[in-house]
Amino acid sequence: MAVLCGAAAPGRAEEPGAAALAAAATATGTPRALITSTFFLTSDGVRLHVLEGGPAGAAAGAESPTSAGTAVAAAHAAPVIAFVPGWSMPARIWQAQLGALATRYRVAALDPRGQGESERPAQGYTIERRAEDVGEFVARYPRVALVAWSLGALEALRFISRSASVRATRIAALVIVDSSVGEGHAQAAPPPGTGFLDELKRDRSATVESFVRAIFRRPQAEAELLALRDGALRMPLEASLSLFPSAVPRSFWRRAVHGFHRPLLYVVTPQFVAQAAALGRSRPGTRTELFREAGHALFVDEPERFNALLLRFLHDNGMGVDGTAPEAERRRRGR
Repeated sequence: MAVLCGAAAPGRAEEPGAAALAAAATATGTPRALITSTFFLTSDGVRLHVLEGGPAGAAAGAESPTSAGTAVAAAHAAPVIAFVPGWSMPARIWQAQLGALATRYRVAALDPRGQGESERPAQGYTIERRAEDVGEFVARYPRVALVAWSLGALEALRFISRSASVRATRIAALVIVDSSVGEGHAQAAPPPGTGFLDELKRDRSATVESFVRAIFRRPQAEAELLALRDGALRMPLEASLSLFPSAVPRSFWRRAVHGFHRPLLYVVTPQFVAQAAALGRSRPGTRTELFREAGHALFVDEPERFNALLLRFLHDNGMGVDGTAPEAERRRRGR
């Protein structure tokens, strides 16, 4: 396990993501945060990478309740904020969230199988197996607020839909970031042979690079764009294609969202604004937020706004670091 607190650990230059998080977490005027880089083994034997963090001096790693009293305490403690990235992207794409939020909360971000620093096995690139991976990631912590982006959100919903799973009860709140939730009408399919998967098959390198550049609206460092491209290309082509759950009907995602009966925040760019409006009408209590000027990776384009939104959502639902909601929210609930 690599441990960084304020600066990169000696001899760990091969972990630029963790080093960048340590630097972000110790910016002038902010408390120190502990960032760690660790791995866990899935039930099918695959080694997955996780970035974990928390306030310096607090436990940042996974833990499991070992007694009834500990379990009760965990149920009332502030949750671990757990992040899952989208198709081909690494855990460190959440670095602006991890670096800032780790000064107050315990945080964790998963490198899904085949992505980032996780193992790239020959098997398991399906919605079912990756949903299981999300479940095993969540199971490392007693209580989580799960933040999932794009394809990662669909994998999270597939896991959550397994209502009999004890692990799903650990999810105290869900944040879906710029992903379909099956509301409204599907977008018109592109003409045959012109879709994203077709482009991947024809010229994978150019298509992936175009994808990486397109998910941001704000300028990004060229070195970072190229690193994201190269990381995405390390996954085998057939594996990257099989990740898209095209055989799953839209109605499944809608049922999964409506079957989640805890606090839900749906954060979107204009491509999903109609779904956000429909979900707000059909699922009372859902909070929705539009990032009109951001790209698909909206939390990278507007990190301060996203972080503030996430903190307010948690606080308003009694999941602040002190375990309480603001006075106005408590009064509203009491009526």
